[in-house]
This record gives sequence, structure tokens and C-alpha cells, in this order.
Amino acid sequence: MRRRAALVAGLLAAAVAALVAASATSAAGTTPHGIFVKPEISTPQYLTPGAVHFGCQSRPIDGSKGPRCYQPAQIQTAYGYSGLLASGVNGSGRTIVIVDAYSNPYIPQDLQIQDQTFGLPAANYTTVAPQGVPTFDPSDPNQVGWAEEITLDVLWAHAMAPAANIVLVEAKSNQDADILAATKYAVDNNLGDVISQSFGEAETCVDPTILTQEHTVFGNATDKGMTLFASSGDSGSSQFSCDGNSAILAASSPASDPYVTGVGGTTLNANDPDGAYIGETAWTEPLFGCNPPAIDPNDVNCSGGGYSTIYSRPSWQASMVKGGQPHPGRGVPDVAYDAGVNGGVLTHCSVCNLLFGLPTNAAVFFIFGGTSAGSPQWAALAADADQIAGHRIGNINQSLYQLAQAPPKYSADFHDVTTGNNDVVEINNQGYNAGTGWDAVTGLGTPNAANLLPALAKKN
Repeated sequence: MRRRAALVAGLLAAAVAALVAASATSAAGTTPHGIFVKPEISTPQYLTPGAVHFGCQSRPIDGSKGPRCYQPAQIQTAYGYSGLLASGVNGSGRTIVIVDAYSNPYIPQDLQIQDQTFGLPAANYTTVAPQGVPTFDPSDPNQVGWAEEITLDVLWAHAMAPAANIVLVEAKSNQDADILAATKYAVDNNLGDVISQSFGEAETCVDPTILTQEHTVFGNATDKGMTLFASSGDSGSSQFSCDGNSAILAASSPASDPYVTGVGGTTLNANDPDGAYIGETAWTEPLFGCNPPAIDPNDVNCSGGGYSTIYSRPSWQASMVKGGQPHPGRGVPDVAYDAGVNGGVLTHCSVCNLLFGLPTNAAVFFIFGGTSAGSPQWAALAADADQIAGHRIGNINQSLYQLAQAPPKYSADFHDVTTGNNDVVEINNQGYNAGTGWDAVTGLGTPNAANLLPALAKKN
């Protein structure tokens, strides 16, 4: 287990001072600001009669016949986890904490149907709501978006660490302060080994007081040996402006914090039906509208990434992360994972059923996409690595970059994603290109768990 260095790459004093001066923080407290989530989801998908197979699994990856989909065994194989799973590496004895807002009363049902359909063991799942949460309101789009996110996070963390405990920590609202309070509760009470955060916003829109408190909480988590993940966003090099009405060039928080491993997105091409890995490109979704701000029909969803204007570039990024002028700060993301709705993951979603006028327990599934799919699955893989190591592996960022600097190890541990970009129309096509090594679209690439997890267990 590696304890944190003193403020690995702490808040830049000048940047924070500028943010404080520009913010609307009053003497009474912090400026309220909410985080909204809305996973990209397909129309209902149905099983092929007489087989555990969906028609979407056989579609071409170019999207010409609709979105391709994958079930858990295919993702396990594509990312090199199936052999480890067969050998008993399943997250046993480890706990994954998932932080989300509001609630989803249908998670036990979704887990049961998902597990029965795909042959997964029953999940060890609990919910904690330290502040209390409002009763789920299916007529509230904000709550529905978070409920869908909870479904994706819980079910797919379970798929990649089937024996791990999963603790969902629910914030009472989507306000920054409430989400931070939920995260702090998880850290202060040492609820688990790994924390997944499938949400984010422009780092410059976070109240400076909240940002500083968050950084402290993440440092405390690292001191306890926890591993932190966050999705890098679904809007390419942009994020919503602070008023939510436009797009701005920005890195996403909390993924940009150096204590956190930021997870970007790819479009995965894996074989049907066995899931054998074929290849990946940077995630650019041609089938659905862009977010933010969904005002240009030519926009596409794509992997979040860029350079922080808050955090300096950590020493462990110095040799691989280039660019970012005039803000040569921390590069985001660190790694990537399958994120396309075209090439997305099959998920039973009772809340989604409601939206389509179906019974909540109807045996239909939905294809989910977005970088929010990657954070819980990377968290699950970290729990698997904890099991291999026999202890918490803690902050893995330095180890990831060290492994990537050795060419033989890099090619064995990662799939380097070298094609695609995350350009955004609304900000004059600003963005970044994928390329060899680290890039501000897919980071170091996606995992080959068979090699990477034992390597991380050994190094941390």
C-alpha cells in the first residue's frame, strides 16, 4: 500500500485565488451548484428466443444497423479478466463504494434479473444514505437520470468483481456540497477499498471552498489506502458552462484531482459471441446527440479529456503527458474503458422500463454508454487487484505511468488507443487527438487485466 506524498500536486495557489475572486461565494457559505447526469441509453433490447443472446450483439461496430452491445462475459474476455475470474480472482473480501445522488429503489430487482440472465452470482449489496434521501420520484428527470446512473454503476461494478461487496452511498441531492458530504462519510467511516464516482463538471465551476475540501477528503482516502476513480465526462474537450447554457473548454472534476484516476472512453470492437478483443478507437458516438449542450445536430458524444487549470502536472505524468498550453496542468484522463452506446453494455434497468411503459420487472435490457460505465468497472478491477495483493493498493496513478513507460510492459498491460479525437463543435472544434502513448482523450488506454492487475498488486 502506498501512502500519499505531501500534496502530490496540490491546488495551485494562484489558480485558487483567481477562482475565489471570480466566484460568487458569499460570507454565509459556498455557492450552490448541482451536477446532472443522464446516461446514454438505447431503446429496449430483447433476448433471442431460446438463447442468452441479444440481436444487438451481432450488429456491425460501424453502427450501420444500430448500436452493437455486449453482455458481461464478453467485456470480461475483451479486457483480459475472464482468466483471472476463472482462477478465483473475483473481488472476494473487498468492498467497492459507489457514490451517487438520490436513490433507486429497484436496484435489488435489477441485480437479481441481471445476475439470473447472465449467470452471475448474487451480489453482496447494501445502501447507505447518511443525510437521508427523498422518496424516489419517477416524474423528476433529475432523479431519473441519477437512478439510471445508479443502475449502471452497481450492476457493472458487480459484473467485473462478482464476489466484492458493493456499498452505494446516496447523497441527499445532486448539489456539490451534498455529494461531497456523502463521499466524506464514506472516507471517514472507511466504508470500502475503492470508490467510484460516475459524475463530473467543469472544474472551474466548483466552488473553491468545495474544491479544497474535496481535495482534502481525497487525500484522506489515499492515506487510508483507498483507490479513487471518476469518469472524465461525455462531452469531449468541453464541459457545461457554470450556468449550464453553453460549452466551455474544461477538464472535469473530480477526475482532474491528482488523487483520482480519471477514466475516459472508447468504442470497443469485440468478437461475437466470445468477446475476443479486436480493437478500439476513441469514443465518438455517431448515433446520439452531444452533451453539452445538444444544440448542434452535427455534434457527437465523445470521451472527456483535457488539461487542468487548477492542478499542476504531477511528477508521475511529466515524462508522458505533453501539451496543454497555456495551461500545462494535470492531464485527464489517466485510462479509458468501453463507453460507446454503439458497443455499449447490456443492463437491466427497471427505471428505464417505467419510461417505456413496461413493467419494472420486464425481461428487457438497455444498452448503456458513457464514461460513467468505465469508472465502476475500473473500480471493480482495482478491487480484484486488492484481492490479488492481499491488501489495498491505494492510489495507482504513479504505478500506471511507471508501467506505461516500459514498452514491453505497456503493450502487455494496456491497449493503447491511437485513433479518434474529442473535438467539440460548440467551442470551434477545439479538442485533442488520440495517439501513441498517453493522450487527452483515452489516457494510457484500456486494461489488459490479466497482466495489469497482478502488476498493480505487486507495485502497490
